[in-house]
Amino acid sequence: MPTLLRLLIIPALLMMSLAACERSGPAERAGRSLDRAGERVRDTVDPPRGPVERLGRSVDRAVN
Repeated sequence: MPTLLRLLIIPALLMMSLAACERSGPAERAGRSLDRAGERVRDTVDPPRGPVERLGRSVDRAVN
């Protein structure tokens, strides 16, 4: 019985903790815009050297 409770309660608690993180506050939005500005500067100073690196940077932006 305790293993059944663990199988049900732990995933439920994890899902609830993730659901609480949906809205972003003003500090998080400002930080995100600073990150994007830094990425633009990096791309200007050190442009991607090939299609694979360009693809990798676009995937990084999409995931982060």
